[in-house]
Amino acid sequence: MPTHTDIPTQADVASLMSSPARTCASLYLPTSNLPTEAEANRIEYKNLAHTAVERLTASGADKHEVHAIAEAFDELEHDEDFWRLQARSLAVFATADGLRAFRLPNNLSSAVEVADRFFVKPLLRTVAFPQAAFVLALSVNGVRLLQISPEPPAKLVSVPNMPADALSAVGRTSLKDNAPTSRTQGDAGRKLRLRQYARRVESALRPILSGRNLPLILAATEPLESIYRATTTYPGLANLVIEGNPDEIPDEQLDQRARKVLDDVYAHQVAEIAELYEVRANDDRATSDLARVARAATFGAVDTLLVDIDVMISGTVDTDTGELELDETDTVSNYGVVDEIAKRVMLSGGKVLAVRQQEIPGGSSAAAILRYPV
Repeated sequence: MPTHTDIPTQADVASLMSSPARTCASLYLPTSNLPTEAEANRIEYKNLAHTAVERLTASGADKHEVHAIAEAFDELEHDEDFWRLQARSLAVFATADGLRAFRLPNNLSSAVEVADRFFVKPLLRTVAFPQAAFVLALSVNGVRLLQISPEPPAKLVSVPNMPADALSAVGRTSLKDNAPTSRTQGDAGRKLRLRQYARRVESALRPILSGRNLPLILAATEPLESIYRATTTYPGLANLVIEGNPDEIPDEQLDQRARKVLDDVYAHQVAEIAELYEVRANDDRATSDLARVARAATFGAVDTLLVDIDVMISGTVDTDTGELELDETDTVSNYGVVDEIAKRVMLSGGKVLAVRQQEIPGGSSAAAILRYPV
């Protein structure tokens, strides 16, 4: 079944992190895109919303603000159109001033958090790993660019000045030059023409890909695959390739295969960060000690942060010193400290990736690669 997603941007996450509201409620729940599960999705949401209102009331939060949040929750609950279109997870953020909801492609766990700020850490995985990419299906007989988004199907991208095929790109009737006096005969001539073709394709793609940071997945066979890799300057070209003649692979199958490649791309990114962590740890520029990570984030010393997407640790982080104080219970006066650490890293220009605990060095709730020792 098709899904409907509302992918948050980094600006969305920054806006949620910087909310000036005194009373904030954050809900996360796994959902299904099956129409038969729409009512079950809504019931689960209703239960979580009720829990949030109960916690706010018990905490002594302003009654008028709690009432406004309850009304916002209720309004979304009764939006029939909204519940007919769901993805894999739902995130809802409410204050007395309004409510925002994001239908997400990631599988997230149920959570209810109330505090003086939003709990946004689970959103970071969607931002860092958006399930989006470009696929370049390249062969001698044709070329097409597909855009993969969290919501299938893939879309064909119109690319101005893209050559129709290799022969039209080089203006010849054959890729081989068999003239007896030519220095580019046979296979050597064919490779020369393919390099010319690759440069034409690269030139056409440059305006489309410029400024993008999405992976570009190549669907091609040799020698054209290697020739294009040697030609392109796009930094997001994936190392893995969709194998087989792309002329014989329908767009739907390219979409499916690209998503498997994306999973490998993301796993490789996390593995590279883990390797760098081990190197930096030898120079005292990496740590999984949460208190030290909090202090480093406060001083703007964190370059890259890995956080456990599922963990919730209640407490506070001092604004000036970064001193960490943990609490046994979740109250409206404290918050998720890992979430707060992630916020400080993002606002200081660091990179934050929300991952599973087994992907974090040391199995901690957070691990940081530092710009300098702290």
